[in-house]
Amino acid sequence: MAIPDFQSLMLPLLQIAADGNEHSLADARQILASQFSLTETELEETLPSGRQSKFANRVAWAKVYLQLAGLLLSPRRAHFQISPRGKEALRSAPKRIDIKSLEQFPEFVTFRTKRTQPETPVGVSTLHEAEPETPEEALEAAHAKMRAGLASELLNRVKSASSEFFERLVVELLLRMGYGGSRMDAGQAIGKIGDEGIDGVINEDRLGLDIVYLQAKKWDGAVGRPEIQKFVGALHGKRARKGVFITTGTFSTNAIAYVEHIDPKVVLIDGHRLAELMIDFDVGVNTIGTYQVKRLDSDYFEET
Repeated sequence: MAIPDFQSLMLPLLQIAADGNEHSLADARQILASQFSLTETELEETLPSGRQSKFANRVAWAKVYLQLAGLLLSPRRAHFQISPRGKEALRSAPKRIDIKSLEQFPEFVTFRTKRTQPETPVGVSTLHEAEPETPEEALEAAHAKMRAGLASELLNRVKSASSEFFERLVVELLLRMGYGGSRMDAGQAIGKIGDEGIDGVINEDRLGLDIVYLQAKKWDGAVGRPEIQKFVGALHGKRARKGVFITTGTFSTNAIAYVEHIDPKVVLIDGHRLAELMIDFDVGVNTIGTYQVKRLDSDYFEET
């Protein structure tokens, strides 16, 4: 079955604590994974950032919300224990505990109001809205959406720019990625052959121990296998071992399959990946804000 959302984990997590003992989140994850019949693949699924498993994140936030409502206590880091209020909540044999049911507790309402109040329009309440995502999931989903929009905008601007601008852009990107040595070396290397756009060589490293042959074309549709074969033929003629083909368009399925089984090694960079690399290496973009995500440092509060 699919990984349950963090609200669906609240009641099962509180029930684990019903014995009154202290439990670790690690043990709780094992119990819940078995209870929900989660597969290894589901347990290994991570948040978009790759820094934490999605399931572990949801269990942790289920604990946090129960704790904010006063149903759980946190005696030490990554551990939990039921509170008197939590025991009272279980006596009514609830079928589900979620955000809506937690709003009966003043402390939780205060937390929710403070958290949503800055971005809530006047006269609109968000307290009862469905919230299937944990705060990290919502943050990362918003970041992914903004990044996708920026990538689309970048690609459109690149496509509308001149071939000369495109040449300078690729030089800048390769330099930011660590190729080409100096700007002068990179500028001289690219564009030497002049075959319909950028078609040249650039150092793979700053010492020039190896070179990479490049071809970059502004393209609206899909670049097919014949175009790639021409490039590979040129690589064979130069006895080159490595090549990069960059396009503002896409690559056909046949073209992608073709480069997977040939020597020399050829890397295909389509318009979407080009835009992603521009974002990653700060080419044509700038940072308008930085948000730090912090967590409690439990070690700080340890008394010796």
